Amino acid sequence: MARWKPTAAQRSTVRERKPIEKKPSNAERSALFARREAAKVLRSTLQGDARRRAVGSIKSLVYSPSVRNKKATFALVCQTLKHLSIIKDVLEEANVLSAKWKKHQELMYIIAYDLLFGQEVSLSGDAEKYLMLKKDALQSALSRILRRKGVKTVEDLLGLDKKSEVRKPRYVRVNTLKIDTEFAKSELRQQYSVQEDDMVPDLLILPPGADLHNHPLVKNGSIFLQGRASSMAAVALGPKPGWKVIDACSAPGNKTVHLAALMKGKGKIIACELNKDRVKRLQDNVKLAGAINVKVKHGDFLNLDPKDPSYSKVRAILLDPSCSGSGTAFDRLDHLLPSHSAEGTSDHVDVKRLQKLAGFQKKALEHALSFPSVERIVYSTCSIHQTENEDVVNSVLHFASSLGFKLATAFPQWPRRGLPTFDGSEHLLRTDPTIDKEGFFISLFVREDLAQNEEHQIRRNSHGRTRKPLNVFVAKMLKVSRHHQFKPSRNRANAATPRETHRTSLFKQF
Repeated sequence: MARWKPTAAQRSTVRERKPIEKKPSNAERSALFARREAAKVLRSTLQGDARRRAVGSIKSLVYSPSVRNKKATFALVCQTLKHLSIIKDVLEEANVLSAKWKKHQELMYIIAYDLLFGQEVSLSGDAEKYLMLKKDALQSALSRILRRKGVKTVEDLLGLDKKSEVRKPRYVRVNTLKIDTEFAKSELRQQYSVQEDDMVPDLLILPPGADLHNHPLVKNGSIFLQGRASSMAAVALGPKPGWKVIDACSAPGNKTVHLAALMKGKGKIIACELNKDRVKRLQDNVKLAGAINVKVKHGDFLNLDPKDPSYSKVRAILLDPSCSGSGTAFDRLDHLLPSHSAEGTSDHVDVKRLQKLAGFQKKALEHALSFPSVERIVYSTCSIHQTENEDVVNSVLHFASSLGFKLATAFPQWPRRGLPTFDGSEHLLRTDPTIDKEGFFISLFVREDLAQNEEHQIRRNSHGRTRKPLNVFVAKMLKVSRHHQFKPSRNRANAATPRETHRTSLFKQF
């Protein structure tokens, strides 16, 4: 039987009926990629918020090296979070998600935001195409929700916070492992006004809103975007080049690489981090900074044995443990998270959570105090709560004193000190969320006996080195004098005295 073949006219008709797919433009491809990057960040953010154990702040997740389209991704994540409660209600009301797409709910949230409140979504992705076909159902569901809530607009439904946005300077820390401060200033002044901070060395102040995330100096690790209070912690610890130091809870690594710069890349820093995802970010930052004296240790600081010979020469410990983050909540954009909405107001305090955090913080601080050769310990938090700050320090004072530690004053010129809850709280340092635009706490423990013994030993060694050439000279003189003993001359008139003979022999030898 002969095989049927379509005629030329029939083939032409088939071609005409076949839809021609238009290739996405560069802008459409960029938007498609940004939505998927935003979905990944949103997933990490929501999972961390649900467990109350975030991998990082929204900003730190967005501005990690793995995210390419940072500006678009950041905008999408923030706007989706602002509208998240409405988006969830709309998707539930419309009942449009199949089992397949429910597995990708963060991407659905992002696309639904763009469809309902943002820009027109291109059809270049399967998820976009799926929701675009459901657009009428989504808009109808939104209208029903507005009527049911008795409001006219989405803004009314959101109940957006009317407080003005906090405007804070952009702080930039110069990584002196790679460049000097003068060079950084000259480069940044091509675009912005730049001032040097009067408190923290190598810290520069730029105008609020200065966007440096794509600046070459940021990308190559020559400068780090780090807040003023955060930069004060490493300076307060004051490690010297050649020291062995532990950064107990080090990720994402800004303070770790700051320590490395203060130590001029000499000595050794053991950077501990328990969380696997945060270890990767820590390693990336250490590599970016060129901090060759940092050894990243994936493990719990509490599992380090102070009696282990490996840690017998540790002289300083920076302890910046997990905390409530209440001092940087606005900067971290925590007010956008579902947990913040569930708690009702920003003034809500989860007492049980604070007590649990304080218990861990006290345990970690006592562990740091137990290392036998440690001279300096900084305990710091980005919390405004007394429970995590003064109360933790006060709870370990007796134990610290029994080991020879006492509180010292970090940054004596700083005006805001600890809350007066115990004698000695004036040594503690606080920054104010209103005045300083962030809340931070720093305490410094020093063990003077070890520090004084070390200084005395250095002086002894130095003194011995300066005397050594003199000792050699004296030894040579004694050796010469033994070989050139006085012998009486037959000619008493022309004979030299023993003293003259000795002096003559010395001149011949030297």
